[in-house]
Amino acid sequence: MIHQRRTTAALALTAAGALLLAGCSSAEPETTDDGPVTLTITANAITGGKNAAEADWIADWVIPEFEAAMEADGKDVTVQFEPQGVDDENYKTKIALDLQSGEGADIIGMDGIWVGEFAEAGYIKPLAEVGGDAVDGWDGWDQIPDAVQSALSFDGERYGVPQGADGRVLYYNTALFEQAGLPADWQPESWADVLDAARELKKLDGVTPIQLNAGTAMGEATTMQGLLPMLVGTGEQVYEDGKWVGDTDGLRDVLDLYKTIYIDEGLGDAVLQQEAAGRDTSFQLFAANQIGILLEGDYFWRSVINPAEGVGTAPMADRDTIVGYTKIPAMEPGSGIKDQDFVSMSGGTGRVLNPNSAHPELAWELLAFMNSADAFEARNAGTLSITPRTDVNDKMLADDPMLTFVSEEVLPITAYRPPLAAYPQVSTALQQASLDVVSGTSVDDALADYVDSLSDIVGDDAISGN
Repeated sequence: MIHQRRTTAALALTAAGALLLAGCSSAEPETTDDGPVTLTITANAITGGKNAAEADWIADWVIPEFEAAMEADGKDVTVQFEPQGVDDENYKTKIALDLQSGEGADIIGMDGIWVGEFAEAGYIKPLAEVGGDAVDGWDGWDQIPDAVQSALSFDGERYGVPQGADGRVLYYNTALFEQAGLPADWQPESWADVLDAARELKKLDGVTPIQLNAGTAMGEATTMQGLLPMLVGTGEQVYEDGKWVGDTDGLRDVLDLYKTIYIDEGLGDAVLQQEAAGRDTSFQLFAANQIGILLEGDYFWRSVINPAEGVGTAPMADRDTIVGYTKIPAMEPGSGIKDQDFVSMSGGTGRVLNPNSAHPELAWELLAFMNSADAFEARNAGTLSITPRTDVNDKMLADDPMLTFVSEEVLPITAYRPPLAAYPQVSTALQQASLDVVSGTSVDDALADYVDSLSDIVGDDAISGN
């Protein structure tokens, strides 16, 4: 109880309050295990290099503020940051080796897609098992939607705290919609509604009605900004109940949709899906008012068509007046996962506790501190992105209606990729299936080839629809 009271007091401190109390306290710092405590944080971030903003935030805000809060609470705690700035796979290998050998930082930055793999290997454990009772009692969980928490969860258990959030939507060009006689406040309620709008846009000269990522050239962008959002709209997920999606009704519906768009009705540019720079080209075409509808994440709004000088890679000066955005409809109303009318997909990273930590409860205090409202506000100073916390989003995104829309309307209905080791290979096989269809292969043959590839990856017993 004393420990929990101290935790609450420490986390409630604002930056200014923490420094003031630290300066006024005359008590000797309390130590743990008969001496001062050192906690460590690692992340694939480094000042002046990869994810520099995160590295700077940890070094310049998290460490001094947490150490001051601990001093004010009578604890002698030093925090050290172990930065990395390497390829993601190299970073993944490093932290796996650390955890396997019983070493590593107390708090470890981790891509959500790795969580299940690390959990199954026994390298990480549920947060509450490591950090104690204070984990489940943390008031921050109330500010993080369940769907967002699932980014760092596995088998119904929280393994970490997400540090960011994003969501996929349908973007559309309102000027083109007006020319085609379509509503500016468009909200399709089914795939049929999307296709109907695309058919009207096809009547405009020089306009590609819709861009739904397909093929292997776009890599994971095909899976996350194409196939998976459609799949969850059928009520199925790529991995569910211990099986990977095979020749199912849902996957067949998705491939039939690709066939309709790219082969049967020419509503999309099939050649573009096969080009090495196809995704970037689609961004440029949308910015040039030559694509009517495009499925993308909020990254597209923030970093691609952003008109701010030096920010957008395909800036649109009239973005705020000409670009509409709307939720992705399920195949039919109520046919999405969890009987949803609308769906989305999200990616995410976060931080986990090292089960080998010598000070796991104190490490949880630090992790909770890093995910407090004050911490996220400091992290977003000078930048604007969606955080996992609704209270922070309500405050910081108030001047950006698009990011507010994603935070309020999309994140509560989103889904995530399975955090399993086989997923990258399964994703590649799905990309190939979509490529086969947009290249003219029949849906039956594309599905048969996909299931053969899937069998080699996960085995026949782990495939649904067989």
